[in-house]
Amino acid sequence: MPLTSQQQERYNRTMLLEGIGPDGQDKLLHSRVLIVGAGGLGSSAAFYLAAAGVGTLGIVDSDRVELSNLQRQILHSTADLGRPKVESAGRKLRSLNPDVHIEKHSARLTPGTIAACIDEYEFVVDATDNFESKFMINDACVRRGISFSHAGVSAMEGQTLTVRPKQSACYRCVFPAAPAADAVPSTSRVGILGSVAGIVGAIQATECIKCITGAGHLLTDTLLVFDASTMNFRAVSVQRNAGCPACGNA
Repeated sequence: MPLTSQQQERYNRTMLLEGIGPDGQDKLLHSRVLIVGAGGLGSSAAFYLAAAGVGTLGIVDSDRVELSNLQRQILHSTADLGRPKVESAGRKLRSLNPDVHIEKHSARLTPGTIAACIDEYEFVVDATDNFESKFMINDACVRRGISFSHAGVSAMEGQTLTVRPKQSACYRCVFPAAPAADAVPSTSRVGILGSVAGIVGAIQATECIKCITGAGHLLTDTLLVFDASTMNFRAVSVQRNAGCPACGNA
């Protein structure tokens, strides 16, 4: 169906972009994207994807809004304290863009349930904050051939990588195993600058939009590392590992 006059006005600035245009906007309006985690990364990614007109946004989060979340998790407000994050997220995103259909998944993903969940989507935004979930998302997306964006943030640093299964390096190619439990301090110990999560989440949204529309070049085979203390972005080249247990040739 052609865009309505309101949609043409709403998405005008996107459709003016070389490499996207009306055809790219139509792809966005018919796309299905899953965001796993409605925290700092997921808040930023979700807002920009909803604003861009992604047709269906799935939000996965089993937590409720806590006061300490509000410093960085901009999907939620003081009035949402104690509410499920998926409910808070759904209200904010629908108020931003009624074109977007929100699918709420309040149950925690497990190895037994993740495949059935992600099968409904064409792109996954990994906005989780633990290695167990990141490896689970990576392995499931690689098995199902679903492109996804990994990201992680801590203190004043962040990193992100886009994965096209069987075409580019996956998360396990770069990080074969989770570090020791005490090797990477949690944000509850070292803190997190809220805007850092926002910046990296916005990059994830950008990668998702590029992947769906075919615009530009993706952060495949590239781990983008951001240090807010020096305002330095560093692109680290990575390669597929033929022996990778997730995406290797074995």
